[in-house]
Amino acid sequence: MNDQTTRAYQMVGFDLPLQANTYPMPVPDGTQVLVKVKGAGVCHSDLHIQDGHYDLGSGEKMSFEGRIQFPFTPGHETTGAVVALGPDASGIKVGTNAVVCSWVGCGSCAHCKQGNEHLCGAPNFIGVNKPGGYSDYVMVPHPRYLIELGDLDPVKAAPMSCSGLTTYSALRKFGSILKDLPLVILGAGGLGLMATGLMGKLDFAAPVVVEIDTAKRSAALKAGASAAIDPKDPDAAQQIRDAVGQPVLAVLDLVGSTETAELGLSLIEKGGRIVIVGLLGGDIRIPVPSLPLKAITLQGSYIGSPAELRELVTLLREKGLPDTPLDCRPLDQADAALSDLRAGKVIGRVILIP
Repeated sequence: MNDQTTRAYQMVGFDLPLQANTYPMPVPDGTQVLVKVKGAGVCHSDLHIQDGHYDLGSGEKMSFEGRIQFPFTPGHETTGAVVALGPDASGIKVGTNAVVCSWVGCGSCAHCKQGNEHLCGAPNFIGVNKPGGYSDYVMVPHPRYLIELGDLDPVKAAPMSCSGLTTYSALRKFGSILKDLPLVILGAGGLGLMATGLMGKLDFAAPVVVEIDTAKRSAALKAGASAAIDPKDPDAAQQIRDAVGQPVLAVLDLVGSTETAELGLSLIEKGGRIVIVGLLGGDIRIPVPSLPLKAITLQGSYIGSPAELRELVTLLREKGLPDTPLDCRPLDQADAALSDLRAGKVIGRVILIP
């Protein structure tokens, strides 16, 4: 590569490996900002895009057909340094290290007007609808989608725009109860370990983590969990209740499968809240009277708002990044990283470095 070209590792079709392509160096126009990528997180959602669908259970799927234009550059967890500004861009300087807020909405719908661009029905998400961070450079539409990192390591901070934001937003939905009540976290993948690490930064009680993989349970304990329990144990439910030490009133499902959702529903006590984030797939059956009779809240949480990402970065600039496992690899290992993630071989997060 020379100064006039840039690499991108791209999806060229569903269920196909990534392909390396070279393009002319992009030039920012209008309010655009060109960012030299320093770190790009590999997220489980990238696998769903590669598969071409979400599993809705009962044999139904939500297809990405017509929503993804190939060749497509994934990567929605991106940090980098500003290298060029469009003529109408202002408010950030060349050389600034920043996290890219990938959650760009249409700008005109009700959600966008309320600042909830992550809920936009016609999104322009970077790395989902627009070219993302599996590249040497990424184009950001406006400086407001760049959040300065200060002294934070730009490589280690890459997961903040999705893994960090998604778990931060979900944790906020439980309110102040988590300062005294242990949260039950289902899953110790990239999101579960991130949530566990963030809870320490938020001065929340240490969570109880439920995970089938032995190595990931060990990682959860190292990240700050008070207990890590195998859901396959015959007495797993009782182990979880004993570890919480009081009625289970808060469950965060970061897997999102039939099995984990049903486990959460079986554990939750009167007045409790279950927040589901994971998108693994499946369906559940809920007796309708159980919702009012137990006064439980079953809530979905999808990514988080740009404002919440700014809150999170501000917090971490003060308290430091959570100590979660990171596997830093060269950009040309992007396809191998996806394969390892699919095979369950990744502990924490893979970060691709151009």
